[in-house]
Amino acid sequence: YATCEMKPSSKIDTDKPQVSGQVLFKQHYSYGRLEAIFYLDGFPLDNNQSSRAIHIHELGDLSNGCDSTGGHYNPFRVNHPRHPGDFGNFLPKEGKIRKYKTNLFATIFGPYSIMGRSVVIHEQEDDMGKGNNKASLENGNAGKRLACCVIGISNKNLWEEKLPEVMDKKKR
Repeated sequence: YATCEMKPSSKIDTDKPQVSGQVLFKQHYSYGRLEAIFYLDGFPLDNNQSSRAIHIHELGDLSNGCDSTGGHYNPFRVNHPRHPGDFGNFLPKEGKIRKYKTNLFATIFGPYSIMGRSVVIHEQEDDMGKGNNKASLENGNAGKRLACCVIGISNKNLWEEKLPEVMDKKKR
C-alpha cells in the first residue's frame, strides 16, 4: 500500500483550483498489477469544465512547489502516453474526483518503483500524444501543475476506508 497526500502547488495563482486529497495505491505482489484510488477535492463546482490530466513525475522533490518534480516518470524512454504513470484524464464532478483504476502499468516494487516519486495534477486535459508537437509526446500538453504529492508507504487502513465510497459512486 502507498499513499500520496495531495496539496496545491505553492507556485500557482490563488484564483486557480486549490486541489487536495489523496491518491492511494495497492499492489498485491511484485508482478501484480497496480490499483489506484483518486480521492480529490477543490475543483471548480461548475460541471462544464474540462478533464484534468494526472501523471506520475520522476522526482519527489517539492522544494519549488510542483515545478521541481521533474518530467513524467519515463524509465523506458517511450513517447507519451505510454509512460508507466500516465493515468489519463479525469473529469471532476461537483468539485471532486472519485475514481478507482485497475491494471495500471506503474509498480511499487523493484527497480522501476514509483515510491518516492510524485503525482501531479495538471490544469488541462492530456492530448494523449496526438498534439503533433514535441511537448505532446513528452507530456500531453497538459499545462501548468495545479497540485502534487510524494508517494510513500502506508498501511491498508486508508485504502479500506476510501474504496467503498469510490466504488459506491461508480454504481450511481
